[in-house]
Amino acid sequence: QVQLVESGGGLVQAGGSLRLSCAASGRTFSSYTMNWYRQAPGKEREFVAVISWNGGTDYTDSVKGRFIISRDNAKNTVYLQMNSLKPEDTAIYYCNAEGRLGATLFASWGQGTQVTVSS
Repeated sequence: QVQLVESGGGLVQAGGSLRLSCAASGRTFSSYTMNWYRQAPGKEREFVAVISWNGGTDYTDSVKGRFIISRDNAKNTVYLQMNSLKPEDTAIYYCNAEGRLGATLFASWGQGTQVTVSS
């Protein structure tokens, strides 16, 4: 199983920035599709951003132009740069990895990191 550890969350004022990191285990990180999701209090978990094995990216509409997802395959790490933060970005942010280990497909989740944006 692939282990994921998020870091970088915290408290920031509206308009500020944070960078989340997600470190993954495994020798084939470069082949994983990496996602960021978030879950606000009382709401369902929602997709935020994805980066594929070849660097292709996509974002949910509410963060386009403000968030940037990137990966460093040498460090087995994916990042989420969050700029121009809004109070509605407050949530627990989760890293997700999807891929194949041998003949087995997998999907793994991190434990989450809290992001709180004050108005």
